[in-house]
Amino acid sequence: MPDLLLHLWHAMQGIPHLRAWLTAGWLLYLAWLGTWILLQKREPVATLSWLISLALLPYLGFFIYYVFGPQRLSRHRARRRQRTTLPEAETARTPVAQELRTLAQATSGYAPSTACNIALLVDGCSKYPALLDAIAGAKQHVHLEYYILEPDRTGQALVDALSERARAGIKVRLLLDAVGSGHARTAFFRPLLDAGGELAWFHPGRVWLPWRRPWVNLRTHRKLAIIDGSIGFIGGINITDEEDPRLRADAYRDLHLRLEGDVVRKLQELFVDDWAYVTGKRDFIRELARDMPQPCPGAARVQLLASGPDSPWEAIHRLHVHAIHAAERRVWLATPYFVPGEAAMMALTSSALGGLDVRLLVPRMSDSRLVTWCVRSFYDDLLAAGVKIYEYGPRMLHSKALLVDDNLAILGSANFDQRSFRLNFEASMLIDDAPFTATLSELLSREFEDARPVRADRAQPLLTRRLPEAMARLLAPLL
Repeated sequence: MPDLLLHLWHAMQGIPHLRAWLTAGWLLYLAWLGTWILLQKREPVATLSWLISLALLPYLGFFIYYVFGPQRLSRHRARRRQRTTLPEAETARTPVAQELRTLAQATSGYAPSTACNIALLVDGCSKYPALLDAIAGAKQHVHLEYYILEPDRTGQALVDALSERARAGIKVRLLLDAVGSGHARTAFFRPLLDAGGELAWFHPGRVWLPWRRPWVNLRTHRKLAIIDGSIGFIGGINITDEEDPRLRADAYRDLHLRLEGDVVRKLQELFVDDWAYVTGKRDFIRELARDMPQPCPGAARVQLLASGPDSPWEAIHRLHVHAIHAAERRVWLATPYFVPGEAAMMALTSSALGGLDVRLLVPRMSDSRLVTWCVRSFYDDLLAAGVKIYEYGPRMLHSKALLVDDNLAILGSANFDQRSFRLNFEASMLIDDAPFTATLSELLSREFEDARPVRADRAQPLLTRRLPEAMARLLAPLL
């Protein structure tokens, strides 16, 4: 082998004007790839990061950008009959809330709605029994969409419950992300499939279609469950033992919602859109619409927020930033991954500089050391503006919640980072309901008490803190 490589090296050296040819090829590569990146019209910092990184990797850079670079998707959505005005009983409590609802509908496509019951589920020990109980009572259908479903005790319990309902003649449709749930092979779901249930994978690998760009970076990060069109679940808890403190002492700290009322119809619409996009099947939509039950009347004002790379509006990102700017008293944010863009960073620091109670809750150590370094690289600017930062531990904080003043909250699957705001398909809930926000406020107050406050005069050794954090910050537009 060494002799062969040496022979090839000598043969290449014998090519006339080899250096000129290689230089010309590299310049053409830069011009072509650079034009491709520039036409994406991303933020200048992100564009320059890609250009500089890929210029240093001749030819290999094309493969990296082809697989992992930004992509836009076009996908058909079911036509929705949206209400442009709300009945008096459903109007928002404040002008700010009404403005947020209008913005949410314009960017996300889902009209304001109501819920007759909202339950905040803390950790998997609360979410999993509630979900399994709802599935056991299903009479018509069970629809689930998850980023992670692990083939462990929690995953097995869910598959067993779904299989039992499928054998009873209930329509079961399970949509999983092909990367997030990659550990669960199709064989794990054989009992469900044999019972008549349906399984689909979101953006599976397309190695057999090399001429089409793969969707490695574009994942469904949603965690949805809809039972009979009357009970819905949405939030940040996946299906895994890692989120159940009954099974693991180091289980993630996380939040989820159980909903009833008209808003469940919106969750159904979102799932139907995703299922039809992945499978191409639409024949069941009319049957679902016909069998949807009449929603219970509800006083809680809620609104589904859905975003992804198939829309340029970044609905969840916009709602977070707008809600923070509109705050009058407090902004409390909990997120496992905090990698804000310029607009989000400006909103948080402006609120703190304006005298509001701005608090940030992040994990003491996330599941990625690189992300932890990057998160901490933002601390100095936040602390200087007056933001109070708390690091939660020893368990990994996986909660994703924003609380604004006393009546507005956003809770769902989206992290406060570029990937969730721009690359992932996410689903969150905008909630305009004082009783619910009071419950969330009590929970976050306890979390802050249990967390460690970050001090501005904390030790920051050069080699173990400042330098790694500064280097990780360079990758923020790509994380």
